[in-house]
Amino acid sequence: MVFGPASRLGVSFFEETDPYEVWPGIPDQDKEAIIRAAYRQIYGNAYVMDSERAIVAESQFKLGMFSVREFVRQLGKSDYYLSHFFDCPRYRAFELCFRHFLGRAPNNYDEMKVCSAVLDSGGSYQDLIDYFVDSDEYQEVFGEDTVPYVRGYKTEACQNMIGFTHTFELVRGASSSDLKGSLAGKRPVLNDWVINGTATPVTTTTTFQTPALAARTRHGIDASSGGKTYRIEVTGYRANTVNRVSKFRRSNKVYLVPFDKLSEEYQRIHAQGGTIVSITAV
Repeated sequence: MVFGPASRLGVSFFEETDPYEVWPGIPDQDKEAIIRAAYRQIYGNAYVMDSERAIVAESQFKLGMFSVREFVRQLGKSDYYLSHFFDCPRYRAFELCFRHFLGRAPNNYDEMKVCSAVLDSGGSYQDLIDYFVDSDEYQEVFGEDTVPYVRGYKTEACQNMIGFTHTFELVRGASSSDLKGSLAGKRPVLNDWVINGTATPVTTTTTFQTPALAARTRHGIDASSGGKTYRIEVTGYRANTVNRVSKFRRSNKVYLVPFDKLSEEYQRIHAQGGTIVSITAV
Protein backbone atom coordinates (compact mmCIF):
# COMPACT_ATOMS: atom_id res chain seq x y z
CA MET A 1 0.00 0.00 0.00
CA VAL A 2 1.04 3.62 -0.49
CA PHE A 3 1.65 5.84 2.52
CA GLY A 4 -0.62 8.88 2.17
CA PRO A 5 -2.15 10.45 -0.99
CA ALA A 6 0.06 9.46 -3.92
CA SER A 7 -0.55 12.71 -5.79
CA ARG A 8 0.66 14.87 -2.89
CA LEU A 9 3.69 12.67 -2.24
CA GLY A 10 4.84 12.81 -5.86
CA VAL A 11 4.46 9.09 -6.58
CA SER A 12 1.11 9.00 -8.37
CA PHE A 13 2.75 8.27 -11.74
CA PHE A 14 4.55 5.24 -10.33
CA GLU A 15 1.44 4.08 -8.49
CA GLU A 16 -0.80 4.31 -11.56
CA THR A 17 1.65 2.75 -14.07
CA ASP A 18 1.87 -1.03 -14.29
CA PRO A 19 5.34 -2.62 -14.58
CA TYR A 20 6.62 -3.22 -18.10
CA GLU A 21 7.60 -6.79 -18.91
CA VAL A 22 8.30 -9.04 -21.90
CA TRP A 23 6.15 -12.03 -22.78
CA PRO A 24 6.36 -14.62 -25.60
CA GLY A 25 5.27 -13.18 -28.93
CA ILE A 26 5.38 -9.57 -27.75
CA PRO A 27 4.68 -7.19 -30.71
CA ASP A 28 7.24 -4.62 -31.81
CA GLN A 29 5.22 -1.63 -30.55
CA ASP A 30 5.24 -3.10 -27.05
CA LYS A 31 8.99 -3.64 -27.28
CA GLU A 32 9.30 0.08 -28.03
CA ALA A 33 7.26 0.83 -24.90
CA ILE A 34 9.61 -1.35 -22.84
CA ILE A 35 12.64 0.45 -24.28
CA ARG A 36 11.13 3.83 -23.37
CA ALA A 37 10.32 2.62 -19.85
CA ALA A 38 13.90 1.36 -19.40
CA TYR A 39 15.37 4.68 -20.49
CA ARG A 40 13.00 6.55 -18.18
CA GLN A 41 13.93 4.41 -15.16
CA ILE A 42 17.67 3.91 -15.68
CA TYR A 43 18.37 7.43 -16.97
CA GLY A 44 16.31 9.00 -14.21
CA ASN A 45 13.60 10.47 -16.45
CA ALA A 46 16.19 12.61 -18.24
CA TYR A 47 15.68 13.72 -21.82
CA VAL A 48 17.83 11.61 -24.13
CA MET A 49 18.70 12.76 -27.63
CA ASP A 50 18.85 10.28 -30.52
CA SER A 51 22.64 10.54 -30.58
CA GLU A 52 22.75 9.50 -26.90
CA ARG A 53 20.63 6.37 -27.25
CA ALA A 54 22.13 2.90 -26.95
CA ILE A 55 21.20 1.95 -30.52
CA VAL A 56 23.14 -1.34 -30.64
CA ALA A 57 21.66 -2.55 -27.36
CA GLU A 58 18.17 -1.55 -28.53
CA SER A 59 18.60 -3.57 -31.74
CA GLN A 60 19.85 -6.62 -29.87
CA PHE A 61 16.91 -6.42 -27.49
CA LYS A 62 14.41 -6.15 -30.37
CA LEU A 63 16.00 -9.17 -32.06
CA GLY A 64 15.65 -11.23 -28.88
CA MET A 65 19.39 -11.39 -28.24
CA PHE A 66 19.04 -9.46 -24.96
CA SER A 67 16.62 -9.97 -22.12
CA VAL A 68 15.27 -6.89 -20.36
CA ARG A 69 17.84 -7.40 -17.61
CA GLU A 70 20.73 -7.43 -20.11
CA PHE A 71 19.34 -4.35 -21.84
CA VAL A 72 19.19 -2.59 -18.47
CA ARG A 73 22.80 -3.63 -17.84
CA GLN A 74 23.88 -2.10 -21.15
CA LEU A 75 22.13 1.19 -20.34
CA GLY A 76 23.90 1.28 -16.98
CA LYS A 77 27.27 0.70 -18.59
CA SER A 78 26.71 3.23 -21.37
CA ASP A 79 28.84 6.34 -21.75
CA TYR A 80 25.70 8.41 -21.11
CA TYR A 81 25.07 6.85 -17.71
CA LEU A 82 28.69 6.98 -16.62
CA SER A 83 29.13 10.62 -17.64
CA HIS A 84 25.86 11.84 -16.16
CA PHE A 85 25.46 9.82 -12.97
CA PHE A 86 29.02 9.06 -11.91
CA ASP A 87 30.38 12.56 -12.46
CA CYS A 88 29.56 13.43 -8.86
CA PRO A 89 30.57 12.41 -5.31
CA ARG A 90 30.49 8.62 -5.04
CA TYR A 91 27.75 8.51 -2.40
CA ARG A 92 25.46 10.50 -4.67
CA ALA A 93 26.22 7.98 -7.44
CA PHE A 94 25.47 5.09 -5.08
CA GLU A 95 22.09 6.40 -3.97
CA LEU A 96 21.13 6.97 -7.62
CA CYS A 97 22.14 3.40 -8.49
CA PHE A 98 19.80 2.12 -5.78
CA ARG A 99 17.02 4.29 -7.15
CA HIS A 100 17.63 3.35 -10.81
CA PHE A 101 18.39 -0.38 -10.59
CA LEU A 102 16.56 -1.52 -7.44
CA GLY A 103 13.79 1.09 -7.35
CA ARG A 104 14.45 2.12 -3.75
CA ALA A 105 16.74 4.11 -1.49
CA PRO A 106 19.64 2.46 0.36
CA ASN A 107 18.42 0.90 3.60
CA ASN A 108 21.50 1.58 5.69
CA TYR A 109 25.12 2.67 5.66
CA ASP A 110 26.34 -0.92 5.28
CA GLU A 111 24.78 -1.06 1.82
CA MET A 112 26.64 2.09 0.83
CA LYS A 113 29.92 0.69 2.19
CA VAL A 114 29.52 -2.44 0.07
CA CYS A 115 29.31 -0.21 -3.01
CA SER A 116 32.47 1.59 -1.91
CA ALA A 117 34.20 -1.75 -1.41
CA VAL A 118 33.52 -2.67 -5.06
CA LEU A 119 35.43 0.41 -6.21
CA ASP A 120 38.09 0.37 -3.48
CA SER A 121 39.02 -3.21 -4.33
CA GLY A 122 39.97 -2.18 -7.86
CA GLY A 123 36.59 -2.57 -9.49
CA SER A 124 35.30 -0.13 -12.09
CA TYR A 125 31.96 1.64 -12.30
CA GLN A 126 30.92 -1.07 -14.76
CA ASP A 127 31.59 -3.62 -12.01
CA LEU A 128 29.29 -1.65 -9.73
CA ILE A 129 26.52 -1.85 -12.33
CA ASP A 130 27.04 -5.63 -12.45
CA TYR A 131 26.80 -5.74 -8.65
CA PHE A 132 23.30 -4.26 -8.78
CA VAL A 133 21.98 -6.07 -11.87
CA ASP A 134 23.35 -9.47 -10.74
CA SER A 135 22.14 -9.09 -7.15
CA ASP A 136 19.70 -11.57 -5.64
CA GLU A 137 17.30 -8.72 -4.94
CA TYR A 138 17.20 -7.63 -8.57
CA GLN A 139 16.58 -11.20 -9.70
CA GLU A 140 13.85 -11.81 -7.12
CA VAL A 141 11.99 -8.55 -7.79
CA PHE A 142 12.45 -7.96 -11.52
CA GLY A 143 13.86 -11.19 -12.94
CA GLU A 144 14.90 -11.35 -16.58
CA ASP A 145 11.82 -9.82 -18.18
CA THR A 146 10.65 -6.83 -16.10
CA VAL A 147 11.90 -3.26 -16.34
CA PRO A 148 12.99 -1.98 -12.90
CA TYR A 149 10.50 0.46 -11.38
CA VAL A 150 10.28 2.69 -8.33
CA ARG A 151 8.89 0.58 -5.49
CA GLY A 152 10.49 1.86 -2.28
CA TYR A 153 7.56 4.18 -1.51
CA LYS A 154 5.26 1.21 -0.86
CA THR A 155 5.01 -0.21 2.63
CA GLU A 156 5.82 -3.91 2.81
CA ALA A 157 6.15 -6.51 5.53
CA CYS A 158 9.62 -6.48 7.12
CA GLN A 159 10.59 -3.38 5.11
CA ASN A 160 13.23 -1.11 6.58
CA MET A 161 11.38 2.03 7.73
CA ILE A 162 14.44 4.23 7.26
CA GLY A 163 14.82 3.17 3.64
CA PHE A 164 11.09 3.72 3.13
CA THR A 165 11.24 7.35 4.26
CA HIS A 166 14.47 7.97 2.35
CA THR A 167 12.80 6.97 -0.92
CA PHE A 168 10.74 10.17 -0.84
CA GLU A 169 13.97 12.18 -0.79
CA LEU A 170 15.02 10.54 -4.08
CA VAL A 171 11.60 10.45 -5.75
CA ARG A 172 9.75 13.74 -6.05
CA GLY A 173 7.43 13.01 -8.96
CA ALA A 174 7.81 12.13 -12.62
CA SER A 175 7.83 15.70 -13.95
CA SER A 176 11.52 16.27 -13.22
CA SER A 177 14.68 14.27 -13.80
CA ASP A 178 17.34 12.93 -11.46
CA LEU A 179 19.82 15.21 -13.26
CA LYS A 180 17.99 18.45 -12.51
CA GLY A 181 15.12 17.65 -10.18
CA SER A 182 16.97 17.82 -6.87
CA LEU A 183 17.86 21.04 -5.09
CA ALA A 184 20.95 19.27 -3.82
CA GLY A 185 22.41 19.14 -7.33
CA LYS A 186 25.32 16.72 -7.39
CA ARG A 187 25.63 16.57 -3.60
CA PRO A 188 24.43 13.39 -1.85
CA VAL A 189 20.83 13.73 -0.73
CA LEU A 190 20.90 11.02 1.93
CA ASN A 191 24.51 10.90 3.08
CA ASP A 192 24.09 12.13 6.68
CA TRP A 193 20.74 10.42 7.11
CA VAL A 194 22.05 7.04 5.98
CA ILE A 195 25.27 7.26 8.00
CA ASN A 196 23.36 8.14 11.17
CA GLY A 197 20.54 5.67 10.48
CA THR A 198 17.93 8.41 10.78
CA ALA A 199 14.54 8.46 9.09
CA THR A 200 13.49 11.57 7.18
CA PRO A 201 10.08 13.30 7.38
CA VAL A 202 7.64 12.18 4.68
CA THR A 203 6.49 15.47 3.17
CA THR A 204 4.39 16.59 0.23
CA THR A 205 6.02 17.74 -3.00
CA THR A 206 5.15 21.38 -2.22
CA THR A 207 6.90 21.37 1.16
CA PHE A 208 10.05 23.46 1.40
CA GLN A 209 13.22 21.45 0.94
CA THR A 210 16.74 22.49 1.92
CA PRO A 211 18.49 23.84 -1.19
CA ALA A 212 22.10 23.36 -2.17
CA LEU A 213 24.75 25.38 -0.39
CA ALA A 214 25.43 27.28 -3.59
CA ALA A 215 22.00 28.88 -3.32
CA ARG A 216 22.92 30.74 -0.14
CA THR A 217 23.96 34.38 -0.28
CA ARG A 218 25.54 36.59 2.38
CA HIS A 219 24.96 40.29 2.88
CA GLY A 220 27.81 42.52 4.03
CA ILE A 221 31.48 41.81 4.58
CA ASP A 222 30.84 40.33 8.01
CA ALA A 223 27.73 39.14 9.81
CA SER A 224 27.21 42.40 11.77
CA SER A 225 28.91 44.44 14.43
CA GLY A 226 27.56 42.00 17.02
CA GLY A 227 28.45 38.93 14.99
CA LYS A 228 24.81 37.77 14.84
CA THR A 229 23.57 36.21 11.56
CA TYR A 230 20.12 34.90 10.70
CA ARG A 231 19.14 32.22 8.19
CA ILE A 232 16.00 33.06 6.21
CA GLU A 233 14.30 30.32 4.21
CA VAL A 234 12.11 31.58 1.39
CA THR A 235 9.75 29.80 -0.97
CA GLY A 236 6.92 30.69 -3.33
CA TYR A 237 8.75 33.25 -5.49
CA ARG A 238 6.76 34.32 -8.52
CA ALA A 239 6.73 37.24 -10.89
CA ASN A 240 4.61 40.23 -9.85
CA THR A 241 3.00 40.54 -13.27
CA VAL A 242 -0.51 40.06 -14.61
CA ASN A 243 0.40 37.11 -16.84
CA ARG A 244 1.92 34.57 -14.47
CA VAL A 245 2.95 31.16 -15.69
CA SER A 246 1.33 29.51 -12.69
CA LYS A 247 0.42 30.66 -9.20
CA PHE A 248 1.65 27.28 -7.96
CA ARG A 249 5.18 27.76 -9.28
CA ARG A 250 7.76 27.26 -6.52
CA SER A 251 11.39 28.21 -6.04
CA ASN A 252 13.46 27.96 -2.88
CA LYS A 253 16.27 30.09 -1.59
CA VAL A 254 18.22 30.68 1.61
CA TYR A 255 19.70 34.00 2.75
CA LEU A 256 22.22 34.60 5.53
CA VAL A 257 21.48 38.10 6.81
CA PRO A 258 23.01 40.18 9.64
CA PHE A 259 20.64 41.39 12.35
CA ASP A 260 20.73 45.04 11.28
CA LYS A 261 19.59 44.07 7.75
CA LEU A 262 16.68 41.83 8.78
CA SER A 263 13.93 44.42 8.40
CA GLU A 264 15.21 45.57 5.02
CA GLU A 265 15.53 42.00 3.75
CA TYR A 266 12.07 41.10 5.07
CA GLN A 267 10.49 43.94 3.07
CA ARG A 268 12.45 43.08 -0.08
CA ILE A 269 11.41 39.41 -0.02
CA HIS A 270 7.73 40.22 0.37
CA ALA A 271 7.89 42.91 -2.31
CA GLN A 272 9.18 40.24 -4.73
CA GLY A 273 6.36 37.84 -3.88
CA GLY A 274 8.35 35.48 -1.69
CA THR A 275 7.07 33.67 1.39
CA ILE A 276 9.32 33.40 4.43
CA VAL A 277 8.99 29.95 5.97
CA SER A 278 11.50 30.32 8.78
CA ILE A 279 14.02 32.70 10.36
CA THR A 280 16.63 31.12 12.60
CA ALA A 281 19.81 32.36 14.22
CA VAL A 282 23.00 30.82 12.84
